[in-house]
Amino acid sequence: MSFPSTLYLYPVLDLLLCNIPLELQPEIKLGLQEALVNAAKHGNQLDPRKSVYVKFYRTKESFFWVISDEGKGFNHQCWCSADQSPDLPPEEAENGRGMCLLSQIFDQVDWNSQGTQLKLCKQIKKCKSPSPISI
Repeated sequence: MSFPSTLYLYPVLDLLLCNIPLELQPEIKLGLQEALVNAAKHGNQLDPRKSVYVKFYRTKESFFWVISDEGKGFNHQCWCSADQSPDLPPEEAENGRGMCLLSQIFDQVDWNSQGTQLKLCKQIKKCKSPSPISI
């Protein structure tokens, strides 16, 4: 799927979440929204002549999204670890938090060498059934 660079993402998010289990949707929606905003705003500079491209596929064990933009790319070095907040200058802090958020939500976060394509993976974990209550 592709769409012009815009921050109006509700229809796109709805399509990307339609096959995701309900219990995973809020977290994945937050992560996908962050990734799509980054592609449209920071990658394509909200230029409506440029598009954001999204591929979605799944295996028995995982969901995958590949998000690409037509921007110049960026340095995608990881600015945080799982147990600490990013220590960035104020002008970069918001972007660094978003990248850390992706790392916390998804099990795999990989960029291509140019920083114009992001691959996200969420592993499917079996939900535990609640134990029956005895009366």
